[in-house]
Amino acid sequence: MKFGKIAEIGNMNWTQLESEETLAEIKKISANQDVIIFKHSTRCPVSSMALSWFERSWNEEEMKGVTPFFLDLISYRSVSGKIAEVFNVQHESPQLLLIRNGVCTYHVSHSEISYKELKKELS
Repeated sequence: MKFGKIAEIGNMNWTQLESEETLAEIKKISANQDVIIFKHSTRCPVSSMALSWFERSWNEEEMKGVTPFFLDLISYRSVSGKIAEVFNVQHESPQLLLIRNGVCTYHVSHSEISYKELKKELS
């Protein structure tokens, strides 16, 4: 399966999530390693701030074994809807999801998005 291109944003190398088909691959990947999905609205200042805070905190060494996916939900609105359906979460923006063994085990939105809290979930 070909994933979206890698986007270097802030301190992170995101894999861009651009198709609904990629969600099946994310489920497969999550059987062996944690996957996060960050849903971002390019039109929302709250989303931009949450993304900026998260990326500035990101530490590649601490997050070895975590694959980050980035969804521009304005460009790929149908994918955002499919994420809500596949992972049984309410659509929000911005939103951070942790996928383990094919299921969403943690999700937060808006000002609750925190690198520190994600690290707690991963330990």
